[in-house]
Amino acid sequence: MNSALRQEYLAALGLETWVVRGKTPTSRETAALREAPALREAPALREAPALREVPEARERGADWPELKARVAACTRCTLCNTRTQTVFGVGNPQAEWLVVGEAPGADEDRQGEPFVGRAGQLLNSMLRAIGLAREQVYIANVLKCRPPGNRDPTAIEAAECLPYLEQQIALLKPKLMLAVGRIAAQNLLRTDVTLGRLRQQVHRFGVSGVPLVVTYHPAYLLRTPTDKRKAWEDLKFAREVCARV
Repeated sequence: MNSALRQEYLAALGLETWVVRGKTPTSRETAALREAPALREAPALREAPALREVPEARERGADWPELKARVAACTRCTLCNTRTQTVFGVGNPQAEWLVVGEAPGADEDRQGEPFVGRAGQLLNSMLRAIGLAREQVYIANVLKCRPPGNRDPTAIEAAECLPYLEQQIALLKPKLMLAVGRIAAQNLLRTDVTLGRLRQQVHRFGVSGVPLVVTYHPAYLLRTPTDKRKAWEDLKFAREVCARV
């Protein structure tokens, strides 16, 4: 990526003065990275009572086409009555990074693709700033249908929809999960711990123990640009975690 383009993406994060210090790591740098102190693993989280009863992965064994068809026909909760269409996910089915948001918004509900509005544009810039194109990652949501008025998902809605995401993860086998936003992080980790306390730690998702890093939702960053630098620190941390998996 040329420096002017990288600066454009960093500017979207409010980081115009950041300077690239290196490109591809040398063998010596790679060895030093391997010998560096272990990244801080998150302590055990307390579970949120409302999120304890999560169903088993009922979609286990489904391939991509079958899983997508099941999502499109899903009537497990009342969101099926208000959606325009389901939002399955998009990206590289062999991606090393899985980005997980909360639920589709109005734009996503219309287009059937996650993160397509202003928040999606910022997410693209966030990924580009660490050298990743949108097409290189896989992007999905905890919920596949839009809650009316963009309200927070209920515990029941999240629990009914989570098996779809679990099977997406089983098919992807990602090296890293990046949870964007409080709702996504709390549902994935089954906790009510605040996002601020979940950041800058390596969590583990499910029985496979996929490393999971938490950061702010792009929509939140659009409303609170002063936290963009914190998000940048989270992205660098996630990149470091992925490099060591």
